[in-house]
Amino acid sequence: MSTQSPEAMSPGRLALRRLLANRLAAASGAFLLLLGLLALLAPLIAPHSYDAVNLPAALEPPGGTHWLGTDALGRDLLSRLLYGARVSLAVGLVATAVSLVIGVSYGAVAGYVGGRTDNLMMRFVDVLYGLPFMFLVILIVMVAGRSLLNLFIALGAVQWLTTARIVRGQVVSLKEREFVEAARAVGAGPCRIIFRHIVPNLLGVVIVYATLNVPAVMLQEAFLSFLGLGVEHPMPSWGTLIAEGARSMEVCPWLMVFPGVAFSVTLLSLNFLGDGLRDALDPQAT
Repeated sequence: MSTQSPEAMSPGRLALRRLLANRLAAASGAFLLLLGLLALLAPLIAPHSYDAVNLPAALEPPGGTHWLGTDALGRDLLSRLLYGARVSLAVGLVATAVSLVIGVSYGAVAGYVGGRTDNLMMRFVDVLYGLPFMFLVILIVMVAGRSLLNLFIALGAVQWLTTARIVRGQVVSLKEREFVEAARAVGAGPCRIIFRHIVPNLLGVVIVYATLNVPAVMLQEAFLSFLGLGVEHPMPSWGTLIAEGARSMEVCPWLMVFPGVAFSVTLLSLNFLGDGLRDALDPQAT
């Protein structure tokens, strides 16, 4: 079987090769793919309904009928973990997507236009940076009401600031490059230049930051769940499961241990994958 030399590979193939060579990042990616598949298939593979109350089986330890035990209402913890994965991953991914759309657009426009407009837009970002993020999220959730959609919007609406700064700095360094000058020479307008020529060259940076942003959003959702402002009952998320388990940790430790381990391993995997992507997409890597 013939092998390509690194010089003959496309940038995408070369980045994939570097990523797979990083065993920790590759294992993290495989784990996250498996977790996403389990979460997607939760209605088919969950042994019980996530909201099925069975009081006679309340607080059963892990065993044959309930592999991970049950909670105070007799609900199967494994089933609630699988459904909770759907909610926690969805919150992390959708809120990050919302923040990327806002942050990339805002930062790209500020960096490309420059001058007073850039200065004014970035001073607005600095003002928002001075406000506590979680206070803004709590305020949005309380005003808009508790729902999964409002949670997506609230978390995404406060996560775009760092994205805007990163993208703005990259655009400032790219807007005078030859390919941008060529686009101007053929009559391309600012919007076309920004979103068809400059932004695609930032995808590596954006993907890496998005991977590192997902765990931050998931942590914020878990914190909101501790405050009672997370997803609505009885729909579980890992944050609500940890909050419920913390109240009876001394008597029923499995209610805290299993969601906590699942949450911790997922966050570590996302961070390892983000670090691996950063190294794989580095054009100076050998």
